Amino acid sequence: MTPPVVLAISAHDPLGGAGLAADLTTFAAFGLHGVQAVTALSAQHFDSVDEVFPVDPAFVSRQIDGILDEIRPAAVKTGLLGSAAVVSDIAGRVVAGRLAAPVVDPVLVDGRGHRFVSADIEGAYRAELLPVARVITPNLSEAGLLVGANLRAIDDVVAVADKLVALGAELVVVTGGGFVGDDAVDVAVTADGVTHLLRSVRSLTRNVRGSGCTFAAAITSGLARGLGPLEAAREAKCFVSARIADSADWEFRADKAGPVSHLYSPFG
Repeated sequence: MTPPVVLAISAHDPLGGAGLAADLTTFAAFGLHGVQAVTALSAQHFDSVDEVFPVDPAFVSRQIDGILDEIRPAAVKTGLLGSAAVVSDIAGRVVAGRLAAPVVDPVLVDGRGHRFVSADIEGAYRAELLPVARVITPNLSEAGLLVGANLRAIDDVVAVADKLVALGAELVVVTGGGFVGDDAVDVAVTADGVTHLLRSVRSLTRNVRGSGCTFAAAITSGLARGLGPLEAAREAKCFVSARIADSADWEFRADKAGPVSHLYSPFG
């Protein structure tokens, strides 16, 4: 039986924890066939993004054209997009019905507060891509940037639920790695403004690099298999929690944040 196909439009992470590496391994874990359009190359260390080399927007478009000429993806996930032109191109394809409404991981700011994108890219997200997204998965810093608020606690996110709804998606999930507490809590806000707290036991580990990419890819996998957005987010929460627990004691560099595990097998 031919598996569902999922498209990731994102950047290459040479260390294998985030970006397309996380996307494709997550898709495979859910029994899906992943295809990808590369938006940028990067040079990185575990604690830094040293350089990002955006792929020419016309070439990104050609990659997507080739995929769509051969395969109809059941779901789409975007990560680091690299230019306003790429953001606009994806949004235009969604509006035209050539791409499914995507899961948008708006890679604007990392967990350390490092800005990944320029003002024109952020503007294209706000005006074009976020309003046509099905799910948006900002981290705490990105959510604060998008709604113009300083978000530190769960109650802060709940208080701006109306602004998150105004972004336009069916579901916004603010990933809560930055929250303090024994539980790891993500705040999910549906289009009707209702908030849901997605909880798991927090693993005491530095190895969380790529967890946001993995979470968004897992949601995309659920959508491709017919789940609704909130149900897919709940499933993704369980999946990512298990992956973090699996790599909790990895020691690539004891003093730096290592990658989340993608060593998953249905055979145990």
